[in-house]
Amino acid sequence: MKMKFFMLAAVLTGSSAYAQKDSTRQLDEVIVTATRNPIKQSLTGKVVTVINQQELARHTGKTLTDVLNTQASLIVNGSGNTAGTNQDVYMRGASAGKTLILIDGIPVYDASGISGAYDLNFIPIDQVERVEIVKGSLSTLYGSDAIAGVINIITKKGDAKKISITTDLAAGTYGSFKGTAGVSGTIAKTGYNIQYSHQSSNGFSSAYDETGAGGFDKDGLSQHVVRANVNQQVGNKLALRLSTQFSSYKADSDAGPYTDDADYTVNTENLLATIGADYTIGKSLLHVNYSFNKAQRDYLDDSLSAPGFNYYSKGAYMGKSHFAELYSNISLGRHIDLMAGADYRKQVTDQDYFSLSSFGPYSTALGDSASVRQLGVYASIMVRGFGGFSAELGGRYNHFNKYGNVFTYSFNPSYVIAKKLKLFVNIASGFKAPSLYQVYSEYRNPYTELKPEQSFSFEGGVQYKKEKVNLRAVYFIRNIKDNIEFFSAGPPNYESYYVNASRQKDKGFELEAFIDMGKFTLNANYTNLDGKITSPNNNKDTTFFNLYRRPRQLINLQAGFLISKGWQLNAGVQSVGKRMEAVFGAPPIEMPAYYTWNIYSSFAINRMVKLFADFRNITDEQYQEVRGYNSRRFNFMAGLSLKF
Repeated sequence: MKMKFFMLAAVLTGSSAYAQKDSTRQLDEVIVTATRNPIKQSLTGKVVTVINQQELARHTGKTLTDVLNTQASLIVNGSGNTAGTNQDVYMRGASAGKTLILIDGIPVYDASGISGAYDLNFIPIDQVERVEIVKGSLSTLYGSDAIAGVINIITKKGDAKKISITTDLAAGTYGSFKGTAGVSGTIAKTGYNIQYSHQSSNGFSSAYDETGAGGFDKDGLSQHVVRANVNQQVGNKLALRLSTQFSSYKADSDAGPYTDDADYTVNTENLLATIGADYTIGKSLLHVNYSFNKAQRDYLDDSLSAPGFNYYSKGAYMGKSHFAELYSNISLGRHIDLMAGADYRKQVTDQDYFSLSSFGPYSTALGDSASVRQLGVYASIMVRGFGGFSAELGGRYNHFNKYGNVFTYSFNPSYVIAKKLKLFVNIASGFKAPSLYQVYSEYRNPYTELKPEQSFSFEGGVQYKKEKVNLRAVYFIRNIKDNIEFFSAGPPNYESYYVNASRQKDKGFELEAFIDMGKFTLNANYTNLDGKITSPNNNKDTTFFNLYRRPRQLINLQAGFLISKGWQLNAGVQSVGKRMEAVFGAPPIEMPAYYTWNIYSSFAINRMVKLFADFRNITDEQYQEVRGYNSRRFNFMAGLSLKF
């Protein structure tokens, strides 16, 4: 304990002769995710949170999910476990897979996963320029999976100088190391950015030792990520874009909750490539994009000498996604914009699994037939700036080769009073197509085809902005029909398969406050959630609480202090309330509430060198995000950033 406080004191004592640029967030930034057209936050009624580069710079050495976890109504389960753990994003009580991830505005997926959600482990925070979070259904603009909202991860592009070199190095507890090196710049009309990131950790046991006997092995990680992008301006009207990212990591894992496994490893690779073009036609802008995304996950449990149910297992899961879109932003006058487009998505998966257990060998396989295609056309009209009144009305028609057709809509009016107070309402429908795993795996429904989940959502609220004060209160409600759940029957059939068998209703409210007092900033949010699901049980509808792994109450509080020129200190606390956890073969249990305290400090030696240190869970709280799995105790990362 003395060592912990000694390291903390070392960070909090110092001075600098160099000024640090004010890193507070702008209160009316230009955003693109909410409408797919650059617009000031004050002109849209959608609930948008921007994590800009200045804020991200205060989190050097952390992970992207560490930062996302501080936002209202947002929980990333697994982010507190050892590096490389599966991370499930829950937004406003929606289950995993119902929050769409975008990279530079392009939807990304994992066609081999159970929910189809993209793995956030693939994206180092050092390669991120900013993040835009939009809550509420955005299926009209982005199609499937955007029932709860979207998270748009905007990556770094070319620096304004001809050449800039950046390096971040950090090390800390659990034998952790993070390093990033990049070169970027603009030569003539060509912008470029190339970055390499490496992360490694000895880790700790992913599974919690319930007996206290000890002996659980450490679960480590080694990861490499390379990302490159080029932006080319051709004349005055055409801009071309090319980007590619390759990420791979090898992580140790465990057999399950409370269950150690010294021989369980996961090898994961992801290739993401995108090409695009923007063409100006008068007052209109035409966008064309194509992306290819391939994820490969290989699991190996080589425990031939270990007693137990499974002696050996090997699984190979591959998913490919093709995405293409064409859309245009058309100005119809000073106050009216039209956005219309079409997109196409094809997903394919190939999966093989083999195990050897006390019951003998077992194997499953999926062939090339495990694929699905969908085509969508959509349009929205935006009316803005009519005496403080703005509104957006949109609709989308989606055709699936396997599930039929789905129509979604959205209506989003807002009204600004005295340029300070904004009232807004968002009414929208959404949908999520079944994943390839749910349709084609050994757990596919043998009796009927799965249908897309469909939602109706409402949110209304008020936002106050004046100078350096930003306050927002939102009430939301979301109903989902044809909710897909896993059904398991008892004797005599012992069948297990996915089925559209339930209705989900989530509701709650969130309060947010941001205050900038110069040398002191305060960022706070509170979320209250309630969720119920209705499912048939013995030919009768049964309604019960269903926010598994999602807390009823969530509080985040962060305070920033500019102690002196170049010396920044940030302190934060997160309080996670009680939440339910499903237990196989038994009634659900209630997980206890917990809280964590964190301190981050940075010190600019000069314009090129910055030192930083991040102390997390400084009270050494022992808690479980997911039942049966550990979370990080007291830990820290410290290092430096160089920019030339």
